[in-house]
Amino acid sequence: MAGAGIKEIKNRIGSVQSTKQVTKAMELVSSSKMRKAKDRALASRPYFNTMYNTVKDIATNTRGVRDPFLKQREVKNKCYIVIAGDRGLAGGYNSNIFKLTTAHMDGKQEKVMTVGKKATEFFQKRGYDIVAAEESVEKCDYDRTLALANTAMDLYKKGEIDELYICYTEFISPLTQTPKLMKVLPLAFDKEEAKSKENSGSRARVQYLPSPEAVLSYLIPKYVSGVVYDGVIESFASEQSARRNAMKSASDNADEMLSTLELSYNRARQTAVTQEITEIVGGVEALK
Repeated sequence: MAGAGIKEIKNRIGSVQSTKQVTKAMELVSSSKMRKAKDRALASRPYFNTMYNTVKDIATNTRGVRDPFLKQREVKNKCYIVIAGDRGLAGGYNSNIFKLTTAHMDGKQEKVMTVGKKATEFFQKRGYDIVAAEESVEKCDYDRTLALANTAMDLYKKGEIDELYICYTEFISPLTQTPKLMKVLPLAFDKEEAKSKENSGSRARVQYLPSPEAVLSYLIPKYVSGVVYDGVIESFASEQSARRNAMKSASDNADEMLSTLELSYNRARQTAVTQEITEIVGGVEALK
């Protein structure tokens, strides 16, 4: 019986060691991808912030400006651009973004545009209307995000949707990633802030040529595509960070399990050796 116990423990140790090799390799791969993705995410933020502030400045500080993407209307249909992961083994990364999205939805009448294999699978299984899908977050470059943004803006112009949201995971640090839901269309800014600036005389007097409407019509599509692209970059960096943390925890747990199993193996082997010695001594005594 002792021999059988030792064999089981040895098999268990071998299994845990194999698992640890896989998790350690995945941790190293995710760490490498995370560093590159983090640099991309940090580099894209100045562009997004500048574009946002420019569009906001024109929309709030210019009187009588009109644009279809600024007009508020009755909300009958919504569309969500949901960015999740290409695969699992990333802790709660995918489930957190799905919980945030579905909690904001009213039902299953919303249209969905997915980026990432897991997002497509999640909403397909639940019968949502998927109008566009990108299977890979890693391969979703600016041209593909531009196509998604153009599809969403066309739906908005045709009146098929009245609001557009993007759901992604914001990269805060290698240890912190936060699911985020952001309203993209129609554009809405703090008018009270603009009014207070006007009353205080701090409003910037900027002349836009040929007209504010022309500048907005040029900037808004770039702003929307920039929001989508920024969401993809932030999400990819967050996914790699979450997977790295999950695999590191798995490797640490494997080390703890190996320590426990090795202790159990040594005890079982010591018991087996003691039992064999006892049997030999007993046999010698019986022959006397």
